[in-house]
Amino acid sequence: MSLLHVRLAAAAIAVVALVAGGDAYQLTKPGTVISYDRRSLMVDGQRDIFFSGSIHYPRSPFHEWPDLIARAKEGGLNVIESYVFWNVHEPEMGVYNFEGRYDMIKFFKLIQEHEMYAMVRIGPFVQAEWNHGGLPYWLREVPDIIFRTDNEPFKKLMQKFVTLVVNKLKEAKLFASQGGPIILAQIENEYQHMEAAFKENGTRYIEWAAKMAISTDIGVPWIMCKQTKAPADVIPTCNGRHCGDTWPGPVDKNKPLLWTENWTAQYRVFGDPPSQRSAEDIAFAVARFFSVGGSMVNYYMYHGGTNFGRTGASFVMPRYYDEAPLDEFGKAETDESSQTLNMLNYVDSWMNVLVGPGMFKEPKWGHLKDLHHALRLCKNALLFGTPSTQPLGKLYEARVFEIPEQKVCVAFLSNHNTKEDGTVTFRGQKYFVPRRSVSILGDCKTVVFSTQYVNAQHNQRTFHFTDQTVPTYKFSTDRSEKPLEAYNMTKDKTDYLWYTTSFLLDPEDLPSRLDIKPVLEASSHGHAMVAFVNKKLVGCGHGTKMNKAFSLEKPIDVKVGINHISILSSTLGLQDSGSYLERRQAGVHSVTIQGLNTGTLDLTSNGWGHIVGLDGERKQAFTEKGGEVQWQPAVFDKPLTWYRRRFDMPSGEDPVVIDMNPMGKGILFVNGEGLGRYWSSYKHALGRPSQYLYHVPRCFLKPTGNVLTIFEEEGGRPDAIMILTVKRDNICSFISETNPGHVRSWETKDSQLTMVADDLKPRAVLTCPEKKMIQQVVFASYGNPLGICGNYTFGNCHTPKAKEIVEKACVGKRSCVLAVSHEVYGGDLNCPGTTATLAVQAKCSKRQRTAEQ
Repeated sequence: MSLLHVRLAAAAIAVVALVAGGDAYQLTKPGTVISYDRRSLMVDGQRDIFFSGSIHYPRSPFHEWPDLIARAKEGGLNVIESYVFWNVHEPEMGVYNFEGRYDMIKFFKLIQEHEMYAMVRIGPFVQAEWNHGGLPYWLREVPDIIFRTDNEPFKKLMQKFVTLVVNKLKEAKLFASQGGPIILAQIENEYQHMEAAFKENGTRYIEWAAKMAISTDIGVPWIMCKQTKAPADVIPTCNGRHCGDTWPGPVDKNKPLLWTENWTAQYRVFGDPPSQRSAEDIAFAVARFFSVGGSMVNYYMYHGGTNFGRTGASFVMPRYYDEAPLDEFGKAETDESSQTLNMLNYVDSWMNVLVGPGMFKEPKWGHLKDLHHALRLCKNALLFGTPSTQPLGKLYEARVFEIPEQKVCVAFLSNHNTKEDGTVTFRGQKYFVPRRSVSILGDCKTVVFSTQYVNAQHNQRTFHFTDQTVPTYKFSTDRSEKPLEAYNMTKDKTDYLWYTTSFLLDPEDLPSRLDIKPVLEASSHGHAMVAFVNKKLVGCGHGTKMNKAFSLEKPIDVKVGINHISILSSTLGLQDSGSYLERRQAGVHSVTIQGLNTGTLDLTSNGWGHIVGLDGERKQAFTEKGGEVQWQPAVFDKPLTWYRRRFDMPSGEDPVVIDMNPMGKGILFVNGEGLGRYWSSYKHALGRPSQYLYHVPRCFLKPTGNVLTIFEEEGGRPDAIMILTVKRDNICSFISETNPGHVRSWETKDSQLTMVADDLKPRAVLTCPEKKMIQQVVFASYGNPLGICGNYTFGNCHTPKAKEIVEKACVGKRSCVLAVSHEVYGGDLNCPGTTATLAVQAKCSKRQRTAEQ
């Protein structure tokens, strides 16, 4: 029986089965059939709606996987998605690694243990802001290869790896057809623009990829994202921020509307200012998608984690999608701009130096959890109701799914105005619909959720203290007439490549005027360099994510006789997207000396020596034992310096970070584990580093004697580096009297919406983490307060007694419930500009023991 026949037969029985089924879904068993029709994916013939989140196993230590998956499930997800990363699993041709945080099988088994579904995106090109888009470097050295097109060498190796991955998943019985959690698999990734670049070869390649994937016979559907004309039975899916309004869906009307990447923020590169995507905007987009017939959304990312070591793509920071519902530490998301530093004590001074060359994050998590509950209340109408659309005015509309004979109905009232709130009439009743929002009417009468009204608690992160020589041409290797290309030299084993040359100057070459200095001009394909003349630092230069090539121009001191130029070129990962990745270049390509009496001296063909990597890398200075190097008392603010110190693990369970703000550019390690590249000297437009806090997973640490090692390229003050812990002890609520009652005030029984709360009045709930209580009310106002958690301000309608009322209700308790009513706080609803809003910020702390205790 073909997959298409299975779909049609299953659809016929799905209506009866699921209408009576409520919110529960069965996990798979051997022989489970995953099929689909236009309305949704189906598990053994039963339609369902799916809320998925991306959590990439290499971006988190495996010790943290169970908590991340559990928190995702608590947030209302029933699917976890991950790419498979070819370059970490096959770092050398035929050499495989599926251990530690690369243990793909263990990750998917944990998803199954948590009774969740899974989506595996094999690619094997994944992009993902991951080094080389997931493609191993050694592919570049395969003769006649061209990536991701109708090229036999590439297709042969791609098929070999895809088959390897599929067989491993089959052996572990992880596909739903075998009783496992995986209900979808992806081949290739966002290929449509590549197909246009490669023309007929691209079309032949994507058709081959689909046939190759289907031939693996995994028993679940294959998908391709951003591939409108997906071949055969492969399902095309959408990636973007607003797929409900920008994507018409598959051309084949028998295929469902699936959203594989709903970008929960903007990934950031060095040089980027802080970015954010609000919980309200994400919720609006998801509600819109389901209102047009979507049945699965995947949040990319739900937890971004960390690009440990050298795994990030070019210029991509180690911190990845920190603004996702679960942040880099696995806590629930908040606004980075509200962070504060609370300093307890300094770390010990740096002891040694080697000189040589070388809880839940809110409100995003909680608001989306409420949205998932609201959509599940309406599941039967969404999956089986007849859809219709009704205009309600300019930029207002209602989208309805209804089964009249069963009195099952859901309506989505949308306001697309970005600056105007409004009131609409729907089925004889008036509804207030805020600007750019969707109100969900769970029974076509009752507002159970508004994307613009956040009932979830907010919180804010706070941070606390706890306790090489420069080579010359004479000593260089790999000599050539011209500077060699960096990627081909380093082969993705290190970021660093030394370029060295020497040149002879006669007395008549030097400028006769003391106020004139020659200028070194060194041009590079990317990404950064540190230049020395006669072992003296000349300066640093770098490109950007958008313009990787650059030139460094600096005045220099030269002398009569032999002069030495030494340039340490560094890369920040391989590019992760675009055609002809195998041809991308980096490193120095031309060098001149300008301003000499005898004119410009072109050194490009002068003869160059090359040294791959740093002496400290070869001697493993970054390891816990410190490698085969001689350490000596530290001297600060020196370029090209390895620093090392020990520190004890902070007490408690809060995440640990290292503040690298006092440093320049380099790499850092703890106990030999690479935490990523840092670049504090590269300031964004607001005058701060794009990232200066670096996550140290507690599983990397020992109780005492942890070794922090850094290689600093430019010079910095390691004595000012701080070890901090991350807390979410500032909790907030911001709720208007016009908010609908909390979505959990309703349940669905026998397909009918039923109220389970005593009343539907909005309430603010503040809850501290376990073992803590509300110690202080920092801010409280009723009227028209402004701002975000950690930075609220009074409006002109402020009620002075609000703080006293909140303190009485909350201080000394772990949790408190506050009425949101002008009557309670003495608010004036006639005050010009009032929003009838209660804003509260409170601080949690551990309960202090008394002498009697």
